[in-house]
Amino acid sequence: MIETVSVTRYITPLREGGSLPGIVEADDLGTYVCKFRGAGQGVRVLVAEVVVGELARHLGLDTPRLVALDLDPEIARYEADEEVQDLLNASPGLNLGVDFLPGSFGYDGELPADAGDAAAIVWLDAFCANVDRTWRNPNLLLWHGHLWVIDHGASLYFHHGWSAGVTDPARFAAQPWDPSDHVLLDRVGDLGATDERLSALVTPDVLVEVVAQVPDAWLEGVPGAEDPASLRAAYVDFLTARLGTRQWLPKAAGR
Repeated sequence: MIETVSVTRYITPLREGGSLPGIVEADDLGTYVCKFRGAGQGVRVLVAEVVVGELARHLGLDTPRLVALDLDPEIARYEADEEVQDLLNASPGLNLGVDFLPGSFGYDGELPADAGDAAAIVWLDAFCANVDRTWRNPNLLLWHGHLWVIDHGASLYFHHGWSAGVTDPARFAAQPWDPSDHVLLDRVGDLGATDERLSALVTPDVLVEVVAQVPDAWLEGVPGAEDPASLRAAYVDFLTARLGTRQWLPKAAGR
């Protein structure tokens, strides 16, 4: 599982996103962007953040370190903002921490020297069905001359349909992905070589390892998969099925 650290201080909210993440300090002396389990999007968004974020790291993409932030709602007593108080009180226990990158700035259309990452990012977003890397919300940062991928919560949409039980992996496997609004679409051409290279890295053992990084506390049972182990197996099944098809891969991105 990702490392667990405890929140020691809430610093400030980030009001750019609808879920109101906040900057916090933790007992490892780190500073993190905290994504709260009590936000309206729920814990499945946090699951997607970890699974896709750790998969991105395995593929060699720059992405911030992730931790589980243990939050004591007592911290809310010291906050004057009622909206922040409500969010802190609704988020006891483990929340997601994303390492804060001081001095980073949002992607503005200019790629750094390692522009080969653009194709890998498009491949990852297609594979994981990420619908939120557009010019409205690029979810890319430039930091120390490198392109960093962040905010993967809009990926793996299939788990939002599990309220009545785990659905069919084959449906997700065959689902096309629409690249037309992707912020990096015009930066890559044929993804064939990228697909061959990256798909070889995503072995069954890697998928098991990546899903194992998700804290048990975020794996809320559904009919037919009532425990964390069963839910982890379902995520692996869905991603394995997706990897066995190619309907999701754009034939010629950017062309």
